[in-house]
Amino acid sequence: MNQIKKLAGQTVIYGLSTMLGRFLNYLLIIIHTPALKPFLYGKLTFFYSNTAIFLALLTLGMETGFFRFASKKTEEYNKVLGTSLFTIISTSTIFIISSFLLRNQWQSYFEVDNYRLVIYFVLILSFDVLSAIPFAKLRIDERPIKFMFIKLTGIGINILINLFYLVLCRMLYEAGSSSFFANIYNPKLALDYVLIANLIGSGITLLILLPEILKVKPQLDFDLLKRLLKYSFPILLIGLAGQLNDQIDKILIPKLINHPNPMEQLGIYGANFKLSVLMVLFIQMFRYAAEPFFFKNSESSDAKKLYADVMNYFVIFGLIIFLGVVFYIDILKYFIDKEFWEGLYVIPVLLIAKLLFGILFSLSIWYKVTDKTKYGILIAGIGAIITVVLNILLLPKIGYLGSAIASLISYATMLGVSYYLSTKHYLIKYNFKKLAFYVIIAFGMFGINRIIHIENLIIFLCINTIMLLTFIGIAYYKEINLLKNEN
Repeated sequence: MNQIKKLAGQTVIYGLSTMLGRFLNYLLIIIHTPALKPFLYGKLTFFYSNTAIFLALLTLGMETGFFRFASKKTEEYNKVLGTSLFTIISTSTIFIISSFLLRNQWQSYFEVDNYRLVIYFVLILSFDVLSAIPFAKLRIDERPIKFMFIKLTGIGINILINLFYLVLCRMLYEAGSSSFFANIYNPKLALDYVLIANLIGSGITLLILLPEILKVKPQLDFDLLKRLLKYSFPILLIGLAGQLNDQIDKILIPKLINHPNPMEQLGIYGANFKLSVLMVLFIQMFRYAAEPFFFKNSESSDAKKLYADVMNYFVIFGLIIFLGVVFYIDILKYFIDKEFWEGLYVIPVLLIAKLLFGILFSLSIWYKVTDKTKYGILIAGIGAIITVVLNILLLPKIGYLGSAIASLISYATMLGVSYYLSTKHYLIKYNFKKLAFYVIIAFGMFGINRIIHIENLIIFLCINTIMLLTFIGIAYYKEINLLKNEN
């Protein structure tokens, strides 16, 4: 229990940076959706989906490899850090040079008239890649406060620049002002402003991390690099397959959807995807704290019980977030422009898919601590194939709902395969009876929410609040009694 409390404490600290930062970024949809409208917002979604995929590719799975080999303060710690950093710097340099040589191909791929947008993409991605190992070092050194400060600084600068251009300058421009701020705003460059803000935020983040980087002597230990790559390469494939699973729908929608304005459809889907952000934030903050925590406790005598307990609490909190979002969607929808509301119906499907993804991450510890990451490749590969095939089949027929359904089926399949393999190699006795109890209660309440029709929004929200508090009360009562019995 003490170990879980420690994980919870670190999760809260990492969560303050991750959740607060991403939540603030999430609030940008309030100004992005009216300023960009569905078409340009679709372009932005397309850019960021590709950024996520290439970030997984260019980091080479080195973060997890770094955790694995430097999880204890051994004499190899500096070698692992230096070699990891050298490798990441090399991949970033190669990427920048090759992107310049292939600039025409990039421009055609993104369907943009001006190469400057591609330059933003390349630099944002490169800065984020170079920041990966320094941030991983802060995590393994258990310096969450500095991690939080740097993360929030970069995000804060990004947000301020967005507010300057898309609120202040845009408001003055639309009011017909002749001021300097109104004159520097051009509605045709709204997408540029968003990407420039991101670029400056990422650049300053890397600049603040520079002292951490300069403390490290970049070095290339070939024997160590071989071991790192041998372990990290499967993680790279897993991460790449995971990002494909998460982002390929946003890349395929403009290509496959049967609609006269496919990029607008992507914009609508992307904005509603953002409304499921609370689940994504919870999973992300959990991952930041859980991965090094899992490795550090992998040799503990009660490691398996610890992992089972973590899964139990993760599912409880995940279900609370699911209910919170679907119960209050009539309020949350005002975070996006009305032109995007037609896609609200996909949010419950996306939330369930993301919850399954979080459970999958917690379950995946079995092949990481046993160094059997080849099974992670198999699981992620199966998921990616299912996602691509189902998107190809469903997008032309039912639009972006097909993408949400594809994600749900893909994560459910991966979860089943991962658990089956874990029983053969690293059996963890999860309390499925208890987990099923919570799932049934939560989905029962969700069903009631879908069935009842009350015109008065206040009364409807009060009923939803009572159901949410009831679920929290049931979970609290059961878990507190369990802890008392264990003590």
